[in-house]
Amino acid sequence: MRKILLATAATACLALTACNGTTGGDADPKPTPTATPSAGQPATPLPSATVSPSTPTDNGSAAQALGTSARTVGAKFVGIVEITPTNVVHARAGDGQTSRYGTFVVITTLDASLSANAADEETTDGTVGGWQWIGSNGQTVSEGKGNAFKVSIAGYDSLGRIEPGARQNRAEIFDLTPEQAKGGTLVYTDSTKASYRWKIPAADAGPDVAAVKQRLG
Repeated sequence: MRKILLATAATACLALTACNGTTGGDADPKPTPTATPSAGQPATPLPSATVSPSTPTDNGSAAQALGTSARTVGAKFVGIVEITPTNVVHARAGDGQTSRYGTFVVITTLDASLSANAADEETTDGTVGGWQWIGSNGQTVSEGKGNAFKVSIAGYDSLGRIEPGARQNRAEIFDLTPEQAKGGTLVYTDSTKASYRWKIPAADAGPDVAAVKQRLG
């Protein structure tokens, strides 16, 4: 009789275990985490770039040094443009024009298309896209304001799309007050609204300053 009771109890215990769930070995596995790309970093290469717009982001808390390259998404989300600020020149006048506010700050860049698509910089719209200058006093000025849009520098006046594998010399020109021109931060915002920053010194700097000054006139 004792054996029959023990067998009955064992059977009931097994049935209870089955009803109440599974053992530890049958527990639901934890979900496998998936990696996500860093914010604002475009994929490379980009054979047929299709990038969704994003909210404005800052690709780095600290501004980079003059001569440092940044890979940006091209205008209208097409292609990859590598931008390298190369020289900075301060001038009262240039190309037959006089600064309206006191100082032209000319920053030359070397742009390269790194994808299979012809690509271009985002156009300055005065608010978010394109090039801006943030002075040491905190004031923000868009490229081409004042008399800056009237100035062109031979050899640094390339415009339009850059073919795959090609490079172009360009110039960003700002018309600033003497206070604004005492060093500052150069900011470029691409088509995804990602911002790239460079710290620009208050004095002329770069390997081709003499040539830029000569062409500036």
